[in-house]
Amino acid sequence: MSSPPTSVLKGQTALPRDKVQQIGLLNAVNDKYGGVVVDMKEPMDSHIYVPLLRASISQWRQQGKKGVWIKLPIQQANLVEPTVKEGFRYHHAESNYLMLVYWIPDSPDTLPANASHIVGIGAFVMNNKREVLVVKEKHGYFEDKDAWKFPTGVVNQGEDICAAAIREVKEETGIDTEFMEILAFSQTHQQFLGKSDLFFVCMLQPLSFDITKQDSEIKAAQWIPIDEYVNQTYNREHKPFEYIAKICLTKSQSNYGGFSAVHTLTSSGKQPYLYFNGQDFKP
Repeated sequence: MSSPPTSVLKGQTALPRDKVQQIGLLNAVNDKYGGVVVDMKEPMDSHIYVPLLRASISQWRQQGKKGVWIKLPIQQANLVEPTVKEGFRYHHAESNYLMLVYWIPDSPDTLPANASHIVGIGAFVMNNKREVLVVKEKHGYFEDKDAWKFPTGVVNQGEDICAAAIREVKEETGIDTEFMEILAFSQTHQQFLGKSDLFFVCMLQPLSFDITKQDSEIKAAQWIPIDEYVNQTYNREHKPFEYIAKICLTKSQSNYGGFSAVHTLTSSGKQPYLYFNGQDFKP
């Protein structure tokens, strides 16, 4: 004989209060948007977990809660299948956990989607001889292309754009730099793993000049005249790269206004960077 439908599914009757108290509830904290977050830190058998989950959702429904977020560490992968069977869906995964979500009300689901963008940087570094720092990569898109390019990379979680640019230049070429400005940025879609991509062209000032290339990823690294970089065949044949090259050339020749980085303070005490045209606006 099949089991009756669970009480957690939308539109079904909530468990009586005494039944909920008898079974117990999962530990949860309220979020800022009328929902709850469950962080499953301790191991639990699915036969214990499922009744707790059903009772908890029944209670949260009575309380008028909306979204339920359950964070399952990789050590508790045994709870993924039973959680999905109770109506949850995947939201996102990191190296050490999986986040599942459930929308309680009989109304449109307004839970925010997973992060949609990857943030990348390209570093324009020019010395006082009007030479730019460029590399040729061993792997990836540029592996079989005879083209010099700026050091590039992806911004890590919790890392500022300006710090990422400095880090990538140091990793790929051994050159120490100071962040100056963001000169331009682009947005493209359906990139790595189907994500959109925000790519920031950053201008950095070199603090050292002797190159020590990264052997694992970089085939060659050197300083070349900026005109040589701009006039490469690859740049002329690919408009986005041509635009970026000419923007950098314009910056080297005139007063092109990029975006400076200034620390700001939020109500939470965090200090994010605000990027703006520091030539036309002085804080």
